[in-house]
Amino acid sequence: MAIQWFPGHMAKAKRQVQENLKHVDIVYELVDARLPRSSQNPLLDEIIQAKPRLLILNKKDLADPSMTRAWEEYFAASGISSLALDSKKQQSAKSILPKTQEVLKEKLKRDQSRGLKPRAIRAMVLGIPNVGKSTFMNRLIGKKIAQTGNRPGVTKGQQWLKVAGKLELLDTPGILWPKFEDPEVGKKLALSGAIKDQLLHLDDVALYGLAFLQRYYPQRLSERYQLTETAEMTPVELLLAITKKRGLQEDYERGSEVFLQDLRNGKLGPLTFDRLEEQA
Repeated sequence: MAIQWFPGHMAKAKRQVQENLKHVDIVYELVDARLPRSSQNPLLDEIIQAKPRLLILNKKDLADPSMTRAWEEYFAASGISSLALDSKKQQSAKSILPKTQEVLKEKLKRDQSRGLKPRAIRAMVLGIPNVGKSTFMNRLIGKKIAQTGNRPGVTKGQQWLKVAGKLELLDTPGILWPKFEDPEVGKKLALSGAIKDQLLHLDDVALYGLAFLQRYYPQRLSERYQLTETAEMTPVELLLAITKKRGLQEDYERGSEVFLQDLRNGKLGPLTFDRLEEQA
C-alpha cells in the first residue's frame, strides 16, 4: 500500500507549526494508543527539534492494556516522556498538568530562580489526523470548543484555547508525512481510520485487518461474528463469511465497511496494531 499524500493544507500547517513553536513551552504529540509507533510523524522530529515534548497515547480505551503498558515502559527506557489516556474521560484533564509540570520541571525551576512571574504553560497540540486531538482539548477545557469528528481532516485552522488558567493550548490541523516508506505503516494507519477511506481499496484494508486478528486475537473474530474454525480460514474466506453473517449477500465492499467500523469502534475488543516484538 504505497501512499503519498501531502495536501496543500498540510504543507501550510507545517509552516504554521514552525512559526509558532517559539511561542510554546512544550509540544503535546498525540498518537493513537493502538499505533504508538505508526501514528508518530517522523517530520515532527525535524520540526520540533529540542523543544520539550510529551507523547500522549490517546484512545487507550481502544488499545490492548497490556500492550499499552509495555509501550509506556519502552518509551521510558528510550528517554521519552509518555502518558496513556482516554480523552473521553474526565480523569484525562487531571493527569495532563502534573505530567506536563514533570517534563518541564527544570525550566520551571530556572524561571522561579530568575524571579519570573508564574504564567500559564503554553502547549502546542500536534498529531496526525484522527488521533483525537479535538476530543483531547475539549476535555481539558471542559466544554466543546474544538471541532471533533471520527474522520481525518476535521480541524482546519489554528486557535488558542485556555485551560483553567494553568494551560494554554495551541491547536493545529493534523499533519501526515509526505510518504509512508514502510507499507506496513500505511496499512495500520488505514485500519485505524487515519487515512481517508476514499483513498483506499477497503477490501484490501479489511483483509489486512482480518489477517492481523487471526494472528493476534483470533477469539475476537469467533465471538463477534459467531464463526467457528476461523483459524483454518483464509482472510478472504473470513470476509465472505462475515459478509453473509451480516445479511449482505455478496456485497463484499459493504462487508468490508462493516468489519472496519466494528474494528475502529472497539466492537472487536481492545486491540493494539503496533507490536513491540516486531520492533527492529
